[in-house]
Amino acid sequence: MSLAQRWIKAAYGGSNWLVPLYPLGNLYRYLMGRRAQCYREGNKPVWQAPVPVIVVGNITLGGTGKSPLVAWLSRWLVQQGFSPGIVTRGYGGKAPHYPLLVTPSTDPAHSGDEPLMLAQQTGVPVVADPQRARGAERLVQQGCDVLISDDGLQHLALGRDIELVVIDGARGLGNQRCLPAGPLREAPGRLASVDAVIVNGALQRPLEISSVAMQLVPQRWRQLPTGQHYPLQPLPFALPVHGLAGIGNPQRFFNTLRELGVEGEMHPLADHQPFDEHTFQFMPPRPIIMTAKDAVKCQAFAPSDSWVLEVEAQLPQAFEDWLANKLSVLTQRGCTDG
Repeated sequence: MSLAQRWIKAAYGGSNWLVPLYPLGNLYRYLMGRRAQCYREGNKPVWQAPVPVIVVGNITLGGTGKSPLVAWLSRWLVQQGFSPGIVTRGYGGKAPHYPLLVTPSTDPAHSGDEPLMLAQQTGVPVVADPQRARGAERLVQQGCDVLISDDGLQHLALGRDIELVVIDGARGLGNQRCLPAGPLREAPGRLASVDAVIVNGALQRPLEISSVAMQLVPQRWRQLPTGQHYPLQPLPFALPVHGLAGIGNPQRFFNTLRELGVEGEMHPLADHQPFDEHTFQFMPPRPIIMTAKDAVKCQAFAPSDSWVLEVEAQLPQAFEDWLANKLSVLTQRGCTDG
């Protein structure tokens, strides 16, 4: 287990060895509060798009399920008659220029893994740019009438109309301490100011605020080299397997595999870890099972017996109704302002 993985385990488990870091956590919390105040008071510039902006983010480190929610939002908005676009930082990528319009064939070394995955999954315009406001402006120029900011909660230079925070139901807020004493990017009180708190999976720790339940539901298997899809059962590959996950919370993916009857050796990797041919040199040779986020990084060189588990988010009808009402109010206000 790497030092980073040990730290994550301690932060979510409430380990006492983080106690000496509490003063640093308090300082981080104070600085984040001052930063937010500067934006609220106009001491730092905020660009407000002429169309509604939905921010999807979290206040914790590690994977919570933001990307599946972003993909769900994109598909749902299209169904409602909107032309959405996704703006993202493009973590893990380095493009020759910004803003970068990400297409399904973009080099993941330029875009990062999550933007490329979202472009392939949704078919809507995706722009990667460390300066999110600039990327959002590009999407407006592309004709998008609703913007989704992926992992944009702390990027306050981009104005927003709706804030959605995703929390991992199993891990919750951990020890409820800010970095580096805990897993929080912002104080727990930040949840009271967002529009909706969405819990991914069964909530196993108390959360003192109302929330929306989200489930990540496996849909199908995809053979990576061919792109061919197969139903979940019967399994289209032999057991045992090598499962790998370079995501924020690999254990959640491994748990899902086991629930589907997939047995074998599981390999947790670092979030956004670059892949090459050496990544797959597991012994003995077996089928390799990975996430969609990992798959975009190795399409060209993954072994022939490589498989992707495709999942989709599911949310309650009440959330859809609430969101439709919020957007109706925002779009009507925009027409009135115009």
